[in-house]
Amino acid sequence: MPQTERRLQIKAWHVSLLGGILVIALAMTAVFFRDRIMDVGSYGYLGAFVISVWAAAIIIVPVPGIVVIFALGGILNPFFVGMAAGLGEAIGEFTGYLAGYGGRGRLKEKYQGAYAHIERWIKKRGSLTVFASSALFNPVFDIIGATAGAMRFPPWKFFLLCWAGKTIKGTSTALLGWWGLPFILRWFGISI
Repeated sequence: MPQTERRLQIKAWHVSLLGGILVIALAMTAVFFRDRIMDVGSYGYLGAFVISVWAAAIIIVPVPGIVVIFALGGILNPFFVGMAAGLGEAIGEFTGYLAGYGGRGRLKEKYQGAYAHIERWIKKRGSLTVFASSALFNPVFDIIGATAGAMRFPPWKFFLLCWAGKTIKGTSTALLGWWGLPFILRWFGISI
């Protein structure tokens, strides 16, 4: 095996290890502070940011990020909530990107069919794929992010496109909260 190929494999393994450690640390934090996770929303825009990082980064333990963003949108300025949530989710999605960067072979084995489709999408229109899939309520975005990492899609480009898309998604959720939360509260006989 040539020296440069061996170095690349070691680098990929280190990146994958770093991503795994980050996911485990965030998951342990979420489990340890599970009673307080919903209270994060009481911290306003910072709460929207933190819960969004957790919700995007941790796929092992479900974190109710969308519920908190919806509720905060009904209480605070929905545009600022959406911006905080978008930035948080973009940062959190880097765990999937790093996992793909370091584990390309394992990713191909585990998600054979889906990986091949996503790989074609990223080869044809990578920027559009990352942006559009991050702007939607997309439960498989982690696979898209991991595939982008495995294909060595530029990390700065991934982050910026993901940030733009997640900001649209977060703002949409916050606006739904701004319009819908008063209705829901009135339905339960609660006034704000």
